[in-house]
Amino acid sequence: MNADHLYNHLLSTWRTNNRVTAFFFENLPNELWSKKIPGAPQRTIRMIVGHIHNTRCMWIKMVGKQYEIKLPKSVDRRRVSRKALLQALKRSSQGIIELLNAGLDHGGVLNINVPWTNIPSDVVHFMAYLVAHEAHHRGQIVLAARELGHRLPQDITAGLWQWKRRRQESTK
Repeated sequence: MNADHLYNHLLSTWRTNNRVTAFFFENLPNELWSKKIPGAPQRTIRMIVGHIHNTRCMWIKMVGKQYEIKLPKSVDRRRVSRKALLQALKRSSQGIIELLNAGLDHGGVLNINVPWTNIPSDVVHFMAYLVAHEAHHRGQIVLAARELGHRLPQDITAGLWQWKRRRQESTK
């Protein structure tokens, strides 16, 4: 496999992850958005949802500024609506794609000058970190919903694992 194919697969993988995240948030029952997280009563499902977008923005701000990547606006985690969040996720996903492309254009390496970070500077590790972060929070929400007595329907929880389908959706 040549480098161009590998780059295309890397970006496709990010788009698929973004689609998995969007699919999940599109299908979360409305009544869950404002529910407080068991064991963390100052946090709500909505706040976790907003955190995913805001974390993407944080990375774009810290790493992307040197590549002149436009910073998407963060969201108010306490008030963001589903519609606004889904639009924001599109913008932050595009920013991450631009960030990954910048790294790919520089030999597969991002200049991550963040003293507290423990992420290797290659784009594959960086993207894997972002995907793991989002998967962690998706799982956290599934578990919180169960603990709140709102077991999510099978089509939603199984849909998180339908990466072939989500990949197809991400290319439309």
